[in-house]
Amino acid sequence: MRICVIIPAYNESKTIAGLIKQIRQISKDVVVIDDGSTDSTALISKEHGATVIKNTGNLGKGASLTLGLKYAVGNNFDAAITMDGDGQHLPEDITQFIKKAESEDIGIVIGNRMQATGNMPLLRVFTNRFMSWLISRIVGQKIPDTQCGFRLIKSDLIKKLKFTTQRFETESEILIQASRLGYKIESLAIKSIYQRERSQVNPLIDTIRFIGFICRQK
Repeated sequence: MRICVIIPAYNESKTIAGLIKQIRQISKDVVVIDDGSTDSTALISKEHGATVIKNTGNLGKGASLTLGLKYAVGNNFDAAITMDGDGQHLPEDITQFIKKAESEDIGIVIGNRMQATGNMPLLRVFTNRFMSWLISRIVGQKIPDTQCGFRLIKSDLIKKLKFTTQRFETESEILIQASRLGYKIESLAIKSIYQRERSQVNPLIDTIRFIGFICRQK
């Protein structure tokens, strides 16, 4: 399976170099979508061998994912793996995503952080469980961690997706559309590293946006 790794990034100059180095030991095709960073994220990414695509401004994670996934399809990759740029996801897990995708007839393999939540901020544990419960009911498939950004998405599915969101709702939108298109979604237990610095994710604001997005799905 020919894959590329897509990393949406906004001001990740402290973590992006180490992340790219580790990924390129497994896959040489690393694409960083720079979402209007004001630091040296783009420059550092290029210096470490990644392809860099810049958004016209800070458009949101969803817009970056959309651009990256379209790049994967346009360059004839069999699948795209998406990872966060803050070092939360471990590149060593990439091979397990590929193995699972190759061994089963599925459209998406999504990471599951909810089996080991000891280091996860309590508010994030609560919001993740709520969102995952709700999305699972909508799609008719049990997905323990619908908000995990570490995923493998096959290109035949990407070609059929119609993106209508630009921020964190996009990750849920992909799951809903995949399910409605008849694709199977499987989970893979992973570990995550949570940085002590302030996260760019605001669980309360994202939960409000999420609820608004869900209401629009009816």
